Amino acid sequence: MNPSTAFARVLVDELLRGGVTDAVLAPGSRSAPVALALAAAERDGRLRLHVRIDERTASFLALGLARASGRPVPVLTTSGTAAAHLHAAVLEADAAGVPLLALTADRPPELRSTGANQTIEQAQLYGGAVRWAADVGVPESGREAVQNRYWRSLTAKALVTALGALSGDPGPVHLNLALRDPLMPGDDGVAELDGPWAGRPDGAPWTAADPAPDHGATVDRLAPRTLVIGGDGPLDADVDRPVVAEPSSASWGRSLRGGVLLLGDHGWLAAHRPDHVVVVGRPTLSRPVNALLADPAVTVATVSAVPRWADAVRSSTRVASTLAGATGDDAGDEAGDEAWVRAWSEAADRAGAAVDAVLDAAPELTAARLARDVVAALPSGALLVLGSSTPVRDVDRLAVPRADLTVVANRGVAGIDGTISTAIGAALVHGGPAFALLGDLTFLHDLTGLLTGEGEPVPDLTVVVPDNDGGGIFAQLEPGEDRYADGYRRVFGTPHGRDLVAVATALGWAATRVATAEELTDALGLGGPRVVVVRTDQRAEAALARDLRAAASRALSE
Repeated sequence: MNPSTAFARVLVDELLRGGVTDAVLAPGSRSAPVALALAAAERDGRLRLHVRIDERTASFLALGLARASGRPVPVLTTSGTAAAHLHAAVLEADAAGVPLLALTADRPPELRSTGANQTIEQAQLYGGAVRWAADVGVPESGREAVQNRYWRSLTAKALVTALGALSGDPGPVHLNLALRDPLMPGDDGVAELDGPWAGRPDGAPWTAADPAPDHGATVDRLAPRTLVIGGDGPLDADVDRPVVAEPSSASWGRSLRGGVLLLGDHGWLAAHRPDHVVVVGRPTLSRPVNALLADPAVTVATVSAVPRWADAVRSSTRVASTLAGATGDDAGDEAGDEAWVRAWSEAADRAGAAVDAVLDAAPELTAARLARDVVAALPSGALLVLGSSTPVRDVDRLAVPRADLTVVANRGVAGIDGTISTAIGAALVHGGPAFALLGDLTFLHDLTGLLTGEGEPVPDLTVVVPDNDGGGIFAQLEPGEDRYADGYRRVFGTPHGRDLVAVATALGWAATRVATAEELTDALGLGGPRVVVVRTDQRAEAALARDLRAAASRALSE
């Protein structure tokens, strides 16, 4: 075997030994040896390979596969700007703790910094966003046994690090693969990696790691009037206190409905303000949550499953790795605390009934009603992927939380890019019916995600798009105020003027437009791949959001 082919076959073999089941490829020339090794593994039934023409789409597809499976997923690119297109997904994987493995083919050292075609400085391309990066030495002839140990050990280390097996901190890893010509294998007739290229016996990885022991502290006594805030993240909170959790939190199924509405600036919160808050995961959605955490009269503790914890307003007085949730003997006035807990639950019910009345009064579907109705209509066990703009916030405020759904959102760095690809990757791993609720700009931002080539697996994914012809979230924020009306449409509203049903159909997906609750229910039952579009209005949605907050506030003051 020529050196580049030998390296590629050993690399792929060790990835498979380390538990990799899916890999994503964006075609290129310099990456050809590894691409061919991945294709051979697929033919042998050892791997599921996904091919995409756009590196950014490929990276977010890998992100979705890794997020939903919990297994490392490599994404392979050629050199140059192809490698740069992975950066956004690497940043999301870093912030969200997803085991993404970036494999970037590169020119050998003698061609770097020379003006050679398609070369950039790739070795540290992703900076501090990766848990580990390695500029892999160029494969050479005559050093087979030494290089086999090096390649296998390095690949195993990449997988262990990406999984966070020793650190408890999973995340992206970057291997920069310098390859010399010849890149194509030629007729070497080699079918097995025997002799100097052999791995450990019985398919074992070169290096395995035992999970890290839990040395962290535990929050095991919750004081009276303690509120639990559930942010984006995997740690569940099984407690007998009120829980206000974001939809992508593992705690969402036990959260109060629309709990963030209870944290608004109204008299009810003044009378029922918690004395203590325990933050589980990483809250990113709500200004009222940050306002509560910043209150100097509230004691804040943070629970994080990884060594990096969220504390955006710098208010945590304690950090722990687990939350037991026991009240303890010194919990204080048990009867008074039960009444306080009950008051939060009853308030959530009143606010929920108030927003339901407003939503149901509209003659046609709105984006806000979509958020409530889509969540309610999904079959048990379904996957739901939420866009990082208005949809995830509408679900947070308006939907009834469900413990029987798997909810995913790219809230690591909260970008709207790559969301279709993330949803497809997660859906392919999920195995059952999957759904996504995305804004129109989020949908348009990742149209190449809809392109599934010949032979690629097709997900059972239904993408629901509230189409308000542009950046509707800005109508609900400061830029949407009347005093900024002159510049709003041009620089915030950004109307796209596209027929999204026609766009989806042109890319090979079944697509339909619905306008009523009955039509929505029927469309959600058709199965995917499918796009369902609901036309809405930016200004009307902003007015509706104000009406919903006012209705909840009135219900809480009764």
